[in-house]
Amino acid sequence: MALQSLPLRFLLALAPLLSAHGQEEFFNIQIVPQGTEGCKRPQWDSRLQLAPDQVNYKKNEEVMLSCPEGFQPPFTRVKCSSEVQSFSGGKPVYRELWTGINSRGAWVRIRSSVECSEVLQVDPETFEISSTSIKLKWTCRFPDACQGMRAMCRLAAPSSPPCEAEEVNAEQMLHGQEGTFTCSPLQPFTEYSVTIDLPPNTTLFSWFFTTQESVPDKPEQLWLDPDRGSLRWSAPPSCNGEIIGYQLNITARNAGDSSVLETERLRLDGSVTEHRLPGHSPGSSYAVMLQGLTAAGAGAALTREFHSNSSSDTPHPQAISCRGARDIAPSQGTAVLPLSPIAPGSEAAREHQLIVAATHNASLIESICSEQAQLSNASAYQAALLNLSAATDFVLGDGSRGQGMDNAALSPGRDYTALLRLVRRGPQAEKFTCVCYSFSLGKCLLAPGAQASLLPAPFC
Repeated sequence: MALQSLPLRFLLALAPLLSAHGQEEFFNIQIVPQGTEGCKRPQWDSRLQLAPDQVNYKKNEEVMLSCPEGFQPPFTRVKCSSEVQSFSGGKPVYRELWTGINSRGAWVRIRSSVECSEVLQVDPETFEISSTSIKLKWTCRFPDACQGMRAMCRLAAPSSPPCEAEEVNAEQMLHGQEGTFTCSPLQPFTEYSVTIDLPPNTTLFSWFFTTQESVPDKPEQLWLDPDRGSLRWSAPPSCNGEIIGYQLNITARNAGDSSVLETERLRLDGSVTEHRLPGHSPGSSYAVMLQGLTAAGAGAALTREFHSNSSSDTPHPQAISCRGARDIAPSQGTAVLPLSPIAPGSEAAREHQLIVAATHNASLIESICSEQAQLSNASAYQAALLNLSAATDFVLGDGSRGQGMDNAALSPGRDYTALLRLVRRGPQAEKFTCVCYSFSLGKCLLAPGAQASLLPAPFC
């Protein structure tokens, strides 16, 4: 009868244990037979090393805990203890428990499973990486174990031409429970290693970083291949980032008609190192600008001016010689432009933009033609949008408006340039062709006796 009642007694003793201490504390509590006081080997982290390592421990027997390199248990000294749980048949029923020494040197009850935790925590989500620096945040979970901690930054591998990076000797002693470590100045698009060590030779953290890309250096070689009729260049080294493409701008001047400007803006693949020039009459010139592209953007531009049989490092484009206007009427603020379609054949009906700029500055006119200069209501504006299919006379300044255009009256005494612009756009290219018209609106004099009038009538 006594043997049959043992399971019931065990369950009666176990029920208040689970309700009073919860599942977590149960890791450190076991019911032991009546009349004994001791502990079984605790079921904690399998990485924990116990010294001595035994199946059973006597009451008050101390055990040293340790973890693999770079890890630390919350207690390094623990002790087997027990307390009376209940009485059965007049005899005590013990439950075993473990205590450990805390940071203050006091023995406290261990209420959860003892785990090996990393001494140092560095969250990858806090990494701040630019093209010239690496920054990380660290936290030491066991300050006593972090004494003498040192962070270092080095090149991950020796550099070689043409991308030679200087060795960096960033080293810093880390103090306290948390902080940051910054490694700079660094080279773009270069791999570095960051380590945090404890003396004499314990590595707490090790990581390889690649700095972000920056814009590429200016291309070094660009030449005209007269036999192939194309521009060629040497691919720059990928020191600051992978060369993913090129931005190529070509402004062509036709020797036969210097009033025509043609600018082509192309986005070329990184594997391309040649581009065929558009065909023009002999004596034409080409102002070329080439930029390498990385993920960070476009780098410095290399510019060259090419002619049919010579080239120079510095562009000296031939002067723009614009067409003229007729029937200039300062009193009316108008001038007549003889316009013709820019593109022949099927392209003749494309929409032509008529841009007016109050200037004779050749560089500004060229920038306006290629949309590099912004239009403004005062000094440069779009006067009309025309579907030209044949030659026509257009009255500039007649005051007509529509669809965001304003063919405003011209001001006497000012210089003007009108651009008839045709724009063709594709996925990787833009082409701007302009014909320029240049004229000046003379000053008008007041009629005799009109000085006192509120609305004097000018005459020319």
